[in-house]
Amino acid sequence: MKPLIEICLENAESVIEAEKGGADRVELCSSLFEGGLTPTLGTLKEAKKNTHIKISTMIRPRGGDFCYSDLEFEIMKEDLRLMKENGADSVVFGLLLPNGDIDKKRTEELVNIAYPLPVTFHRAFDMTRDPFSAIETLIDLGVTRVLTSGQEASVLEGIDLVKELIDIADDRIIVMPGCGISERNFKKIDSVLKAKEYHVFLEKTYESRMNYRPNHIYMGGLLRESEFLLKSTSSERVRNIVSML
Repeated sequence: MKPLIEICLENAESVIEAEKGGADRVELCSSLFEGGLTPTLGTLKEAKKNTHIKISTMIRPRGGDFCYSDLEFEIMKEDLRLMKENGADSVVFGLLLPNGDIDKKRTEELVNIAYPLPVTFHRAFDMTRDPFSAIETLIDLGVTRVLTSGQEASVLEGIDLVKELIDIADDRIIVMPGCGISERNFKKIDSVLKAKEYHVFLEKTYESRMNYRPNHIYMGGLLRESEFLLKSTSSERVRNIVSML
């Protein structure tokens, strides 16, 4: 059975491109520069209007760590409800306690709000102090899948742990490898892991339509990307991955 390919992306145009390339599902975020934040409702609604692909929406109110304040948690609950009401096919989130354990209480609350939508616990998992205890917690909480790079910077580096987690999980939870997977290494990774699902980021860059470019003005902080270099998912790169299955 062929594995499912999920594409990580951050705009409605990319959802269209991912579908064109033959992806099975997308993870819709905003601000991938920060690791992925909650997308706007407008983005979700327009993506749903223009495609038929399954859309999993990120629920993450800010960048940084995954230990949230009471106010941030209320925002997550409200965002989840809104995404669910407006057509999200599944949701993605991750919450940790200060000691590096899964935040059981809050995760369970979000799982219940999401029901019957499938839930992915994202790479906050890679920041847990004990991945084996953490995956058992997620199974007990009814989480559908966990996204992981094996607690390393990329799947290739963490491949031994990812393989062990897949074996331990069996059919109790889907272990979805993600981070650093590309056309160059997909076959090698799949030959080792034989995972049911893969999470892939396949972008292209293109020039802004702007002719007038005042280069002394910036819309972000000091660590920034050019306002005149735009990014989108590459349907061709998605197709390259899908053709390897």
